Amino acid sequence: MTLQRPRSFLHLQEAALRWAPKQLQELYELGPQLGRGGFGTVFSGTRLSDGSPVAIKYVARESVLQWHELPDGTRVPMEVVLMEKVGSGCHNVIRLLDWFEQPDSILLVMERPEQSQDLFDILRQQGVLCEEAARRLFCQVLEAVRHCTACGVLHRDIKPENLLVNPETGSLKLIDFGCGTFLQERVFTTFAGTRAYSPPEWICLGYYHGHAATVWSLGVLLYVMVCGCLPFQEDHDIVSGQLWFRQQVSPECQHLIRRCLSKHYVERPELEEVLRHPWVWGGRL
Repeated sequence: MTLQRPRSFLHLQEAALRWAPKQLQELYELGPQLGRGGFGTVFSGTRLSDGSPVAIKYVARESVLQWHELPDGTRVPMEVVLMEKVGSGCHNVIRLLDWFEQPDSILLVMERPEQSQDLFDILRQQGVLCEEAARRLFCQVLEAVRHCTACGVLHRDIKPENLLVNPETGSLKLIDFGCGTFLQERVFTTFAGTRAYSPPEWICLGYYHGHAATVWSLGVLLYVMVCGCLPFQEDHDIVSGQLWFRQQVSPECQHLIRRCLSKHYVERPELEEVLRHPWVWGGRL
């Protein structure tokens, strides 16, 4: 069971200038394609006013998962609304700088940390992370999630592909709010995200709580960091909850992962409990 990047199911235009609106071209210089995911293609770019590096995400209009209606009746992509809500106060969350709406597409202009690559590629190159490296990154993910929660935002797709890491400095940023929504206390009955990171209650019962599902995804993420593979591949694996560690992992780290991956959502720790866990602080149980 190895890490594999999901195959894209969209066939987007390769020639960036073909879809870039004139207004964007006046403000930004488009560069090569950086990557392609299930819901969009990301290009490098430069802000002409000051030479700052940016990332420009192209999303076909029909691929926008959710729209949010403003009080004046204007419909705005939910991803834009969420990124504006979390856009300040935490350096571990990517910032939205600008956005453009086209008849057939949406373009998001974001900050682009130089020298960074997503955690998926780092894990693919290294296999696994030592626990000290995993801890440094995981703590930054926790801070990003805490900030999103404080802003009333549920990301719903926390995974290595959505974490940008600078290998030299170790700084991390949470990206891609395309699956996100507003946080609510009542249960969610629709799912957006990556199936392998979904909690068992969604698969069995068709609903989930935002906080508990987030903690589950954090447990999957930490397992992937220290073991180099997914803990569960198929739905029946997720539901059974049988967990094996394929690498040498400390008892403290195993304890945190097992708690986050508790089959019953009421038994999972709150985010603040995760932040206080001995492994997160580098201590022993």
